[in-house]
Amino acid sequence: MTEPDAVPAASGLKEESAIRRPLPPRTPHLIRSDTEALEIADSLAVRFAAGAAERDRVRRLPWDEVEEYTASGLGGITVPKEYGGADVSCVTLAKVFEILCAADPALGQIPQNQFGVLALLRDVGSPQQKARIYGDILAGYRIGNAGPERGQKAVNHSSTRLTREADGLRLTGRRFYSTGAIFAHWIPTRAVDDDGRAVQVWAAYDAPGVRVIDDWSSFGQRTTASGSVEFTYVPVEEALVFPIWSYADRPGVSGPISQLIQAAIDSGIAAAAIADAVTFVRDHARPWMDSGLQSACEDPTILHEIGDLHADLHAAQALLYEAAAVIDEVAKAPVSEAESARASVAVAEAKILTTEVALKAAETLFDVAGSAATRAAHNLDRHWRNARVHTLHDPVRWKYHLLGNYQLNGIFPARHQWN
Repeated sequence: MTEPDAVPAASGLKEESAIRRPLPPRTPHLIRSDTEALEIADSLAVRFAAGAAERDRVRRLPWDEVEEYTASGLGGITVPKEYGGADVSCVTLAKVFEILCAADPALGQIPQNQFGVLALLRDVGSPQQKARIYGDILAGYRIGNAGPERGQKAVNHSSTRLTREADGLRLTGRRFYSTGAIFAHWIPTRAVDDDGRAVQVWAAYDAPGVRVIDDWSSFGQRTTASGSVEFTYVPVEEALVFPIWSYADRPGVSGPISQLIQAAIDSGIAAAAIADAVTFVRDHARPWMDSGLQSACEDPTILHEIGDLHADLHAAQALLYEAAAVIDEVAKAPVSEAESARASVAVAEAKILTTEVALKAAETLFDVAGSAATRAAHNLDRHWRNARVHTLHDPVRWKYHLLGNYQLNGIFPARHQWN
């Protein structure tokens, strides 16, 4: 039995003393193939879509849905076969996120960092670290994130410190944009060690000194709970420190995989907005008086807009799946600098189109559906709010810059989680 949601504070956020924490890990279903992963995603999406609008409206965090997602086994689909997982393709991974985010993009975004972290683990983790973490994932543990700090000059700057004390390693700092942390059993974060190097540090959600704060107040992706995490002299195991400083000199695909998931989330948002536009036009919209038509479904201007949206979505999806296939191809062999760059470029192209179609679809929905679609009861504005907020995750203008610099000057993209 799960606990009831905490009563919202006057601000719309949860009272800190009433914040729920995750249930203990329970062994989930073991997915064994790409086909099974997609079938399970489709099944979950039907149930998740049913309550998505209401969860957004009242900002009800999807505790039960996250537990159902974990029990389904989808959280472990990228675990390598040698560690007991299905090791699905990146094409399947992108489609799973697209399916879930078409149902509820906030709920779909919550597990994104787990897959980004697992991709990084492949690139920089030791065999011992891989065995432990993959084992935890298949045992039902969830990985969250304690993201970039507020107030820094750049998102990759960090005042969070990992220090070696007489009683072991200790983590201190405050992070924000912590998507998934409130639901997680492990909370990784970026810190600087005693040698001034960037490391990824994993803290247990129930370790002394860990404080998760539900202060996420964005107008979109409202139920991701992407707020703050404080670490105050938190004890950290030696085995749970990862040398991300070495990643700058080690070609890999964890950055492209992380970006692929972001693009898939936006593609899902676009698909949901287009589906709702079609449904509303069919069921509610009226033809314009000058058209002389009896049905909005016969309006040639609406037909044009719906056709245009579907063409744009399918173009974005084609690049999304193509980028995923590039990552799959690159990852089959030791990754060179040139191949790592090729993967980043392919994902950047997809990210441009998924960003643009998500924003366009969420806006065009109201053009074709008419003023009745703006009624609060329909909550169709959530599509635009979600698209606008999530596409700011990393600015698409810099994807154009990345592509231009690569094509014109032969400059490889910088290697980090945003490329």
